[in-house]
Amino acid sequence: MLTRRLVIQSGLATIAMPAVLRAQTLSGQITLMSYAGIFQDNYTKAVIEPFLQAHPGVKVNYVPGGTSAQMVGSVRAQKADPQTDVAIMDVTTSSIGNLEGLFEKLSLSEFPVLNELLPAARAAGGDFGPAVTFDHLVIVQDAALKPQIAKLADLWRPDLKGQIALSAPPNIQGLALTAMTEKMEGGDYRKSIDAAMKKLKELAPSVTTFDPNPDGYSLILNGVAKVATGWNARAQLYSDQTGGKINALLPPEGSVFQINTINLTAGSKNRAAAAAFVAHALSAGAQKAFTERMFYAPTNAKAQIEAKALARTAASPENLARMIPVDWNEVLKVRDQWNNRWRREVITAAR
Repeated sequence: MLTRRLVIQSGLATIAMPAVLRAQTLSGQITLMSYAGIFQDNYTKAVIEPFLQAHPGVKVNYVPGGTSAQMVGSVRAQKADPQTDVAIMDVTTSSIGNLEGLFEKLSLSEFPVLNELLPAARAAGGDFGPAVTFDHLVIVQDAALKPQIAKLADLWRPDLKGQIALSAPPNIQGLALTAMTEKMEGGDYRKSIDAAMKKLKELAPSVTTFDPNPDGYSLILNGVAKVATGWNARAQLYSDQTGGKINALLPPEGSVFQINTINLTAGSKNRAAAAAFVAHALSAGAQKAFTERMFYAPTNAKAQIEAKALARTAASPENLARMIPVDWNEVLKVRDQWNNRWRREVITAAR
């Protein structure tokens, strides 16, 4: 019996050994480029630190990259001598990097975790880096506003004149709001945005800024605005940090997913460690930790999220039913057209 037990234990040790060896042999430094501020702080705690514990020979250097456009510009400038190994950015921008050969395609044989992802997460990056977070556009409002905004159509209330901050295109918030408004008016952004343009032109006199600086959350907290467009994850976190001074509304008319993809840079100088980090970031454990910490909806279907946290994302069944399907690769093709129409028809109407 003792001999048999030793044989079994020896066999189990042999099976586990490759994973142990991989963790021990990964070494060196990788550079992750993504968003600054609260995203960096929370991503470090929820995702990076557990990775470092599992791979003590690896150092992750987090570089705040500014906007997604600035990040892809940085990776482009480094193409001949890559300094960045992994980049997390908006899918509309990472798609540009994919076309330019800045990022690698990810194979299922090397990244079996891809099989665990939701279909929309796999589809987001095509053969390249998949979705690592789902967020969605919300109406952010001062909790002291009376009456509270209960639907998207409430933005057109007369009492809100001069109290609204919108992020206009090419900001992705403006693109999302366009699709949402077209849907509210009974249209389909894939066919036309005429109804949205007409309705948003009516809203323009109520808008105090089309380029919030600082962001809309801060403008509300500082008393400059009462209402703004924003992203759910940040709005939820700011709500917690301020004791509920702002809140986020997923409009009953529907909202739109914003997708961040995780991308392995072509020519990474420490590819093995970079690939291991990508796999870790997409794993159920990392997805669960980040969702419960910052309320981004998970992209891994196996992530078991606490019900309380899930309800504050768009991944809960009730919220998911409201989401408007948007093909961001198709929107990317008309982004300049939408941007020009906003400038000609909407922003000029505020003057």
